[in-house]
Amino acid sequence: MAEEQLNDTENPFDAETWAQLPEFLEHLPEPVHLVVWGDETAALRDKQAAILCRALARRFANIQFQMLPRRVNYDYWPVIGVMGGVAEDWRDFGARIIGLPDGYQMTSFITAIQAVAFRGAAAETLTRIQLAKLKQEVQLELFVAADNEAGALMAQPLFNMAVANPHIRAFMVMADQFTTAVNRYSINYLPHTVINGRVHIEGVVDEETILRHIARAIGA
Repeated sequence: MAEEQLNDTENPFDAETWAQLPEFLEHLPEPVHLVVWGDETAALRDKQAAILCRALARRFANIQFQMLPRRVNYDYWPVIGVMGGVAEDWRDFGARIIGLPDGYQMTSFITAIQAVAFRGAAAETLTRIQLAKLKQEVQLELFVAADNEAGALMAQPLFNMAVANPHIRAFMVMADQFTTAVNRYSINYLPHTVINGRVHIEGVVDEETILRHIARAIGA
């Protein structure tokens, strides 16, 4: 999905994409509340993120949308939070997208919505058992780009882990939109995952490997 497509406030997707979306979003078992932190009047990407989430909320009964002002504790905008529940009573599962999900990362965005709606059920059984023992805070930062197909493969387990354990937060960062974030970690290859700011994973790995790196990051 090209950025220019999002300029149409009524149709952020082309007809083919609209036709495919019901397969993934029509029958979500639990409601999802999309929160966009940004300023529609000040930045194009903020406006585009709002258009995207608003369009999904209008089309699918189990998706709601809310726009909130930029928060000082975020370095980049827009930020999309994928919450569980409804506007009056939503629950934060720690799933965030930093920037405008585009290209292959639209798949990652849909994955985040599904992870919250299905309460992380797509995570492997052994993964959920091991995560149940985790009591330390873990921050997962996944750096991807619009043309980074493999990034969507890493987003799926990371978002499900965040939903499965309240101590985990997963941030997918659109690295092609925020080069300063890439430079901060000297990232040369995508996808790139950083755990608690110090343990790095390059490429796509399985859930067992992610769990081992989480254990290293928390000193377990």
